[in-house]
Amino acid sequence: MARFFAVFATDQPGMRDVRDRVRPSHRNYLRTAAQHGVYVRLGGPTLEPLCDAMNGTLLVVEADDINAVMQFVGNDPYMKEGLFSRVEVRPWDWSLGNPERRV
Repeated sequence: MARFFAVFATDQPGMRDVRDRVRPSHRNYLRTAAQHGVYVRLGGPTLEPLCDAMNGTLLVVEADDINAVMQFVGNDPYMKEGLFSRVEVRPWDWSLGNPERRV
């Protein structure tokens, strides 16, 4: 049974040029998620407090298990280029705002 997972990734300091250079490949990779058994439901960059620069990534994905998500994240171009200092994947119960669930 598929479930949701939240992916929190924090950029390493001083890696803005890497983020900018690799971003097109990262976005294309996210569009192929279904080929890897992972379905991106929402996502985008996290921002600095003044909202003037990106500093990480937040994704909500759907997959059968956390291993599929970990493998998918591990093959992301951002990961391969060493952009992130930390990545955390957590099972997530999408309750509020889930179009398939009324609260």
